[in-house]
Amino acid sequence: MSKMTGLSRLSAIALGALFVFSAFAVPAQAQPQVRFEATVSPKVEPGPTTGRVVFVVSTNDRREPRTQITINGPAIFGASRDQAAPDVVTVADAASRAYPVADLATLPAGDYFVQAVMIRYGLVHRSDGKSIWVPVHHARYPFFSLQGNIYSDVQKVHLDPAQGFDVKFVLDHVIPAPPKPVDTPWIKYVSVKSELLSKFWGYPIYMGAYVLLPQGYDAHPNAHYPAVYANSHSETPYGFTTTPATPQDIADAKEGNLQTGYDFQKTWISDGYPRFLAIAPFVSSPYFLEAYDVDSANNGPYGEAFTKELVPFLEKTFRIIPKPYARFVQGASTGGWETLALQVKYPDFFGGAWVFNPDPISFAHWQNINIYTEDNLFSVPAGPFLTQERTFRRSVEGQTTITQRQLAQFEAVQGDHVRSGHQLAIWEASYGPVGEDGYPVPLFDDRTGVIDHKVAEYMRDHGYDLTEYTRRNWATLGPKLSDKLNFVSGEMDNFYLNLGVYDFQDMVKDVAGPDYPITFRYGRPKKGHGWHVTDFSQMIREMAAAAKKHAPAGEDTAQWNY
Repeated sequence: MSKMTGLSRLSAIALGALFVFSAFAVPAQAQPQVRFEATVSPKVEPGPTTGRVVFVVSTNDRREPRTQITINGPAIFGASRDQAAPDVVTVADAASRAYPVADLATLPAGDYFVQAVMIRYGLVHRSDGKSIWVPVHHARYPFFSLQGNIYSDVQKVHLDPAQGFDVKFVLDHVIPAPPKPVDTPWIKYVSVKSELLSKFWGYPIYMGAYVLLPQGYDAHPNAHYPAVYANSHSETPYGFTTTPATPQDIADAKEGNLQTGYDFQKTWISDGYPRFLAIAPFVSSPYFLEAYDVDSANNGPYGEAFTKELVPFLEKTFRIIPKPYARFVQGASTGGWETLALQVKYPDFFGGAWVFNPDPISFAHWQNINIYTEDNLFSVPAGPFLTQERTFRRSVEGQTTITQRQLAQFEAVQGDHVRSGHQLAIWEASYGPVGEDGYPVPLFDDRTGVIDHKVAEYMRDHGYDLTEYTRRNWATLGPKLSDKLNFVSGEMDNFYLNLGVYDFQDMVKDVAGPDYPITFRYGRPKKGHGWHVTDFSQMIREMAAAAKKHAPAGEDTAQWNY
């Protein structure tokens, strides 16, 4: 045996010391447990429940935490509940989806007001053979105010992930049905069951509308009127009110270059003003508070329901002229997309569209992303070792206020399978294909942002990229859209929606030349998402002029200009 060298002796000593240290070392302590737990009170639901439980952590108690949920609001944590009996515990822990913190274990230590709310799902059996769980109560309300959803009391607690915690909630309150709309002398609410949508979804679905009557409607029982369908989030067409404006109302109107609702009312009833009906449709979907008014594999035949059921019902009920020249559509944002979709999908049905800052009408600019050629919704390469986060919302000065990644994280907490009830989800549900499980196939991975180009191509090839749809069908659409399209957009739209409008304008120039009769008006400098080129009363004057211009020979236009 050879003699041990000095280096070998030192190695042996080191190994021996390591053995001694390891033998007496204190084991690493496990991470303290952090948990929220929710059960359902059998008093509110004795049977099993299915849905999404959202645990809310707020720094204040100015309102119930559940009612504070916004993308700029409290921390939220989500967990699914699947046909669970009342005493079955639904748990959110460090592995659960969270926003805006990374997870429950990284919540800063502090005193908080906490609450749990559950978005309830019902099992529906669709006519396409798919059975899925979705919210069956849906309306123009966020889920924390939606009929049938259940919630807990508010607790004030100290939470410190370093010490661990386990907070228990009992869902023992049910959100009641909202009060029924109350008619006024000017505004009437109507509701009609959609046989088309009810057949598709396998349960009754209703469409509604708030109808603003013109001055002299009752005094002229033989008069018939044009109508504008105002696709917006508002329940009152153009803010019409007989209540004088507050200073805040005046400031808000000035910001958008609009009249206050009270001033609009004064114009509406004034002598010489065109006598129209202004209608705010109330059409929601299991996937969002607005249904996007197009036929959809996931969402159902909302375009057909709008044009074949809702509009004819309103025309018969309110003496509306049932002819294309007297039907106008207008909307902003979501409503802007719906407005353009209705006009280009049903060009013989509507007589003109006023499209304000629409949701992406070109998927080459899905906001500021080309979903056909780019690979990631959340980030963009900026060099071999650098990526930058993509913006969802910006200020008019260009400052990022919300990223795409943050919005996707916010939505993922509130629902899996594209059931968050928010913006990205309804785009995917309205435009995308149906998956094998019956739910929409996502456009992107909500953890990594990777885009599924097959889904993007499906959206394009099935006509939801409205710019590409119009281009491909220009031979038919061109003559039918002439002098009917009016676009308005701020050049610093907070959601980059002006980029899609530019694409549409370029497309029209490409297929029809620069003289094709279509109007594009852009607001600058620094005009954002809420900017309007003129107020709504002036817009209706433009519609009235268009109705007179395109009315067939022999039409009595004097009956709505008394």
